[in-house]
Amino acid sequence: MTPLRWTLGLLGVAAMLAGVRLLVLGTPSGTPLDVGWWFVGAILAHDLLLAPLVALVGLAVWRLPERRVLRGALLTAGCAALITLPILLRPGPPRNATVLALDYPLNLLGVVAAVLLAASALVGVRRARRRGDAPNATGPGT
Repeated sequence: MTPLRWTLGLLGVAAMLAGVRLLVLGTPSGTPLDVGWWFVGAILAHDLLLAPLVALVGLAVWRLPERRVLRGALLTAGCAALITLPILLRPGPPRNATVLALDYPLNLLGVVAAVLLAASALVGVRRARRRGDAPNATGPGT
């Protein structure tokens, strides 16, 4: 193994040990019990909400010709929503106004719109290529 690989591996192990230390000892803003509740909530949200929802969407779009692009766009938008969910659901003003100074609902809407726009453009390009309307980079003169 190369020295870079060893260094990255040791940094990863150190980060995991720091996480285990915080889990066992708690943090200034939470106890190990709080972390445990969060962990159980994450598992339940995944198993009872996210996984069945993804399966239902997969079943709903399985006959569409561009289903891979649609599933990728939906999963990307869903991950963006899950990342911002704790911020969106946190009640009250933030403890430090400079930390959450952005308009998260509006920014999430922008990210989802950008993902759907990119997916739509990809579908349009693929359909144009299938019809032969789009210029082909492997045609004569290249």
